Amino acid sequence: MNGDDIAIKVSGLSKCYQIYDSPRDRLKQFILPRARRLLGMQPTHHYREFWALKDVSFEVKKGETVGIIGRNGSGKSTLLQMICGTLSPTTGSITTNGRIAALLELGSGFNPEFTGRENVNMNASVLGLSKEEIDSRFDEIAAFADIGEFIEQPVKTYSSGMTVRLAFAVAISVDPDILIVDEALSVGDELFQRKCFSRIEAIRSAGATILFVSHSGGTVVELCDHALLLDSGERLAMGMPKKIVGRYQKLLYVPQEKREAIRAAIHREDENAAGVLSNSDELNSLTPEVLQESLQQLNIESKLPDSFDPSLKPVSTIAYESYGAVIQDPMVYALDGERVNNLTRGKTYRYRYRVVFDRPASNVRFGMLIKTTSGLELGGAASASSNRTSLPFVTTGSSFLVEFEFVCRVNAGVYFLNAGVVGDLNGSETYLHRLVDVAMFRVMSETDNLATGVVDFTCYPRVRHEESYDQ
Repeated sequence: MNGDDIAIKVSGLSKCYQIYDSPRDRLKQFILPRARRLLGMQPTHHYREFWALKDVSFEVKKGETVGIIGRNGSGKSTLLQMICGTLSPTTGSITTNGRIAALLELGSGFNPEFTGRENVNMNASVLGLSKEEIDSRFDEIAAFADIGEFIEQPVKTYSSGMTVRLAFAVAISVDPDILIVDEALSVGDELFQRKCFSRIEAIRSAGATILFVSHSGGTVVELCDHALLLDSGERLAMGMPKKIVGRYQKLLYVPQEKREAIRAAIHREDENAAGVLSNSDELNSLTPEVLQESLQQLNIESKLPDSFDPSLKPVSTIAYESYGAVIQDPMVYALDGERVNNLTRGKTYRYRYRVVFDRPASNVRFGMLIKTTSGLELGGAASASSNRTSLPFVTTGSSFLVEFEFVCRVNAGVYFLNAGVVGDLNGSETYLHRLVDVAMFRVMSETDNLATGVVDFTCYPRVRHEESYDQ
């Protein structure tokens, strides 16, 4: 790769922090090693080492958008801060080519005693704009932030949302060659978030290089040309976003006892890109047993039977108070009756639960709902459209097995399920019982899937070359 084409080059990057158990140990470390060296003795350490990053290397070409994903504590923030120059590496080197704008902890560099205008001037100059450039762009910055007359007030009077709006407006005003974005944009209302992403898209279209850090696999697949997977401070894999997001999902939900084996398998694949899962000829020559084991390890399971992962359990379940009904055993099943939570896009499944009544109820209906990890309600169904078609009366001790058959039309990701039963209570319809986020399922990643976004609308692309075109 030509060096002139490289926007960011990271070589052997490591960062070590010294962790002290008490302030006394910090004082000892400051005094005792120097005293021992003066006495000709070997110095001792009074701290523990924590390696936030370990020997990470990668390159980003000019104009590329690269997503960085990994669990909390994987080293993403440390990596970004070192690329931006706010942290120094313990070992290794970083080379950047062009002006950098970073959307990290927005507003952290503002002086609360200064007005918005004064903070714009100060922060924009730090980012490399001249006085003339700042003056010429100030009206545009103020319009983007849209905080009105507060631009002339001290920042300490701002709400957190106003501070973020102004900080973002300043950061993207520099026309960067390299834009570094973390999930700071999750703050603010939906309209402002869309405004921010629209500006980022414009910067990208202008040819800027973007590093995009996110926990959202769908966002990484949608926005990025390549993706980098970090785990415990190490580079595990880098490649096409769908492939890397699939590895991330596997690592995220794998049982603890299998985690190291999965890490090792992902790392081997990254080190040998021409290996078993990258070489189609060699892949076709494998025996079925070896092929299935390799695919299961690396989360390319779209052509394997659906399966059940006992570690895939929601931790956000909310149970409504029961008014005479109790929902039990909500689970997803394949059509052959096997319980599953690893699903394949396009196949049909059954969501089933039981409802037991410990008192009479009237006008009873059952329901289900599928949501994304962010809580977006994708869709569901009810067992009846109105009271006229509901169960008119249910006796004490009755038990009903409720089943909703659905086609899995969502793309790779993790989704959550609700279950509910409604009926008349004191003359009005209400929930007799409801369980929110009571079950979950994962849709497996497919490297040849052309669908984008959350829902698969079964779009068939047709591209036809026209010999001539008359205006």
